[in-house]
Amino acid sequence: MKFTKIPVDTFQKLQINAGVLTTDFTPATGTIGEAGQIGATTGGVNFSATPEYSDYGEDIDNCPKNTKELKKLDSWVAKASGTFVSADTALAKSLCGAADIDGSDTTKVAPRNDVLEKDFADIWLVGDYSDKNGDANGGFIAIHLMNALSTGGFQLQTADKGKGQFAFEYTAHYSMSSQGKVPFEIYIKAGTAEG
Repeated sequence: MKFTKIPVDTFQKLQINAGVLTTDFTPATGTIGEAGQIGATTGGVNFSATPEYSDYGEDIDNCPKNTKELKKLDSWVAKASGTFVSADTALAKSLCGAADIDGSDTTKVAPRNDVLEKDFADIWLVGDYSDKNGDANGGFIAIHLMNALSTGGFQLQTADKGKGQFAFEYTAHYSMSSQGKVPFEIYIKAGTAEG
């Protein structure tokens, strides 16, 4: 069969396993800081980056819809979502979005009604990539969500004889200080042989 084939380098270009969410990743070295991983997940993590367009020709007589010269990209909506199965007060604060850990009682998370600069944090989704994914030189796909804020709220689903699950949704945000910068980046690096 002429077209029932896959590219010969397919295995070198696969993203594998569930990956991790972290606040501390360095793409130049492909390393995650020891305290950076946010929590254990179940069911993998979904990332989506959706462009929002305006069609300046849609109300012009005799102009076909979606004429490329009249299309304008307004912004991107970048989100990471999934489910955590581990939690602590730092994660609960993060999921609430606008919240604080009580200074005198570190077991208490206090939500607030106002969003502060400190509520936004960079988050990385990092997963194994390529057929060479060893500890030292493994390949990776990394997605950097800038100025991420939990927009899914705090959710806990308990289960009889099972683990509690914390659904999450983080949305990357533009910044007034750098309005033209799209708030996500994608890194893809193939691995090399170990030692």
